[in-house]
Amino acid sequence: MMQNPPRIDGKRPIMALLDLLSQRWVLRLLWELGAGARTSRALRDATAISPTVLQARLDALRAARIVALEKGIGYRLTPVGEELIGAFAPLYAFASDWAQVVGVHSEPPAGPAERAGAAG
Repeated sequence: MMQNPPRIDGKRPIMALLDLLSQRWVLRLLWELGAGARTSRALRDATAISPTVLQARLDALRAARIVALEKGIGYRLTPVGEELIGAFAPLYAFASDWAQVVGVHSEPPAGPAERAGAAG
């Protein structure tokens, strides 16, 4: 019999993680911290996030144990955070391949109005 997976805030782990990652600015903060530890001032300067939103996102990432705050250093990725960044590598490779398929500078598909104009 298969054991039930653990839950985080009543959600399956993948859904809890996707909820966290889908919050505005979270991926950008992870990107910035992937380059090394940064102070909140440096993160704010690099991203132009309001101080209130920045603190809320950093608090959420700290609660998820993805980011840690070290005195005199600033915010940094934890080993879990570094593992998460590593998990993005296949997605990054996929996105690069996908961009070649759809064309980096391709026009969006024509909507109904454009198709109707072309038919007339």
